[in-house]
Amino acid sequence: MKLAVEPYLTQAKEHWPDSGRVILASFDGDSVVVYQAYRPTIGHFAATHGYFGGDFSLGRMSWIKPNFMWMMYRSNWGQSEGQEVVLAVRLWRGAFDEILRGAVHSAFSGSPFADAQAWQDAVAASDVRLQWDPDHGPSGQKLDRRALQLGLRRAALARYAREWIVEIEDISEFVAEQRRHVVAGELDRLHTPRERVYPVSDAATAALLQLDHGRP
Repeated sequence: MKLAVEPYLTQAKEHWPDSGRVILASFDGDSVVVYQAYRPTIGHFAATHGYFGGDFSLGRMSWIKPNFMWMMYRSNWGQSEGQEVVLAVRLWRGAFDEILRGAVHSAFSGSPFADAQAWQDAVAASDVRLQWDPDHGPSGQKLDRRALQLGLRRAALARYAREWIVEIEDISEFVAEQRRHVVAGELDRLHTPRERVYPVSDAATAALLQLDHGRP
């Protein structure tokens, strides 16, 4: 596997905040990794060809997650039906920042909009939804920290499927290996992709996202 990994317990104790809204991600100066999980026909096509095609639908919203542990919770460590193939999708960093800039909260409640009409107008115009959900630990326990997921549709999804991708890696084998440590209660042996707090340098975007960590 190409992704750099580190012990889960080390990252959780030394590098990740315990609470608040934060984007945890694997990234470098050029790219950012997001995760998705699909049924084999979609996942294997994407990993083989380096883009999304075949049975992948551009007509529905597709959710991406920069936080590995949130993907593990959502897919039950790659065991949920239709989520057996876990993909690490490396995007150009500029593309990821563009996604963040265009994101609109999926619900008016808790959003930064002054009134419901302003939020509805923004939703209609945007191709990106954002949700802050409780992050979860390896065994599924809910944490105080909030994890971000982003829903893409229309033009944003079309660009994501081909234009914005650096590479796609099938990490299902790694997921299965780490799942065995979780099931055995061996968290001291659990390794996860190396993630740090993603810095959002644009103040307007950070305010839109309502970040608690990683603000300029």
